[in-house]
Amino acid sequence: MNLWLTALIVLGATALWVFVFLWLRRFSPEDGFFTDGDRAAGVFGVLATGFAILLGFVIYLAFLSYDTARTGARREAADVIQQFEMAQLLPQPASKRLSGLLVCYGRAVVGIEWPQLEAGEKPPFNPWGIQLFAAFRSVKPITPAQQNGVYPKWLDLTSDREQARVDRVQAGSHIIPAPLWVLLFVTAALVFVFSFLFVDRSEGRLAQATIAGTLVAMLVTSLLVIRFLDHPYSSGVGGLKPIDMSRVLQQIDAGAKVLGVHVSPPCDPAGRPLR
Repeated sequence: MNLWLTALIVLGATALWVFVFLWLRRFSPEDGFFTDGDRAAGVFGVLATGFAILLGFVIYLAFLSYDTARTGARREAADVIQQFEMAQLLPQPASKRLSGLLVCYGRAVVGIEWPQLEAGEKPPFNPWGIQLFAAFRSVKPITPAQQNGVYPKWLDLTSDREQARVDRVQAGSHIIPAPLWVLLFVTAALVFVFSFLFVDRSEGRLAQATIAGTLVAMLVTSLLVIRFLDHPYSSGVGGLKPIDMSRVLQQIDAGAKVLGVHVSPPCDPAGRPLR
């Protein structure tokens, strides 16, 4: 989320609404449009309460999607480094190849998939995931520990990693359906239109400006927050970044040097296959 742009949008919408509200005030009856202000306030309260309930539900739905994408990214990164550790317990040359493919998988998440997510696209699959599966099929466990421990554990981690990737990609954008957006905007428009009927020349300009300003600021801010949560991979403040996977790649590199493990990833730093 771009905080400066968000602040400008909120301030601009608030200033415009206050101006329109005070301009319409010139044409309102002396005592306002309502002869019974309490009854009008009751109707407006029902309308505002309904909108508040809908708004809370949509914000919860959007935040749930945001949190699912964030949690999926963290779990995926954790599964990658655990699989790298498991790979060191497998026989050669499969161990070396699996280690390199895991590094390429992580690089592709950072260098290929994340830019696509920021652009609003959903990557169909990670190309290195297929090669990891093909390479693991050639593994021939020798020792009982490899047969009964490492081999099934790798399969479990593969399933966990694939599910975490699905959570990261599928829950990442456009979780709120179009009809819900329409209902949200229609309800907000009704609140706006109804608020026009509260213009009253007998009240001071400050009180009238406060009514209009606080209402529009709250509504516009809420809609912008929902839009941000529905697009969590934005490049601004609060947007999800591949921090966890980048950290895991650094840990793998540092751990390989300490353990004396030679890793030869068949890809460039962005995760694209070497020619």
